[in-house]
Amino acid sequence: MHAQQKNKPAKPQLGWLFVGLTCLMEWIWVYGFHTANLPWHFVLIAVLIVIDFYFLYRACQSIPTGTVYALFAAAGTIGTALMDATLFGGTFSIAKSLFMILLLIGIVMLKLADGKSADSSTNS
Repeated sequence: MHAQQKNKPAKPQLGWLFVGLTCLMEWIWVYGFHTANLPWHFVLIAVLIVIDFYFLYRACQSIPTGTVYALFAAAGTIGTALMDATLFGGTFSIAKSLFMILLLIGIVMLKLADGKSADSSTNS
């Protein structure tokens, strides 16, 4: 069982590529929801969501799931807020900026904490 856990981080570079792709796909389908107005647009969005979750699944194969999901959720939140403010005429405030920074700090701290737990498990 311990050998399976050691094998999970195989090719983390590929995992990070999938994290980037899943975040990009999420921004695309969120944009699509805002601009869609024909039935086939929604079919295309559904296909993009399926592809998005495939990339999410692949990212979780080589990077801890908590880290992947935190990045996925934060990128979606931040990307959607920025799209709303820049593309769709929404408002942007200092409070939104501060909370986005807080999200990013939380992700960095999660990643740092994940690295420390991996170090402590290899030492025992």
